Amino acid sequence: MTTEVAVEKKKLKNPPLDLRYLGDRALRQNAKRVASVDREIRQLVREMLQTMYSADGIGLAAPQVAVQKQLIVIDCEPDNPANPPLVLINPNIKQFSREVSVDQEGCLSIPNVRLDVKRPEAIEVSYKDEYGRPKSLKAAELLARVIQHEVDHLNGVLFIDRVENSLALTQELSKHGFSAQAVKPISIGV
Repeated sequence: MTTEVAVEKKKLKNPPLDLRYLGDRALRQNAKRVASVDREIRQLVREMLQTMYSADGIGLAAPQVAVQKQLIVIDCEPDNPANPPLVLINPNIKQFSREVSVDQEGCLSIPNVRLDVKRPEAIEVSYKDEYGRPKSLKAAELLARVIQHEVDHLNGVLFIDRVENSLALTQELSKHGFSAQAVKPISIGV
């Protein structure tokens, strides 16, 4: 892990960025490509990581903090200080596996709501790291799911848009004070 974006994996009383919640327009906009990876972007990465850890998350996309940039931070092991977080700038999923699986997902922008979502089990993604170096990664299982979930955010898509059980979706959203009107169902297979 680079020391430039290193942050302690701990909760902050006052995280640097404000999370946006279901119903906020920022969550439905398409993020713009990051033109150059500079000190300002690395500072944003640090603040996003601090915000994600403070909210007990394992992934955060810039639109969730009202920054319309193609930037994602992920840490599937937030309790493991030895495991560095993953920073994906301008991520592009190049390949999806044919095998799909259904698993529960949640989202920091839709607190306490957890529902089943079908996604490809494995992916290959190209991206730039926090220094602007081109990278490629093959991911499976949880990491693949988190990357797909966060890339959706960059396209204004939320995991609830992919939930196939509309009854469970409506019940779960209303139970936690969210409107089912905020759902924009995805009509494609996965």
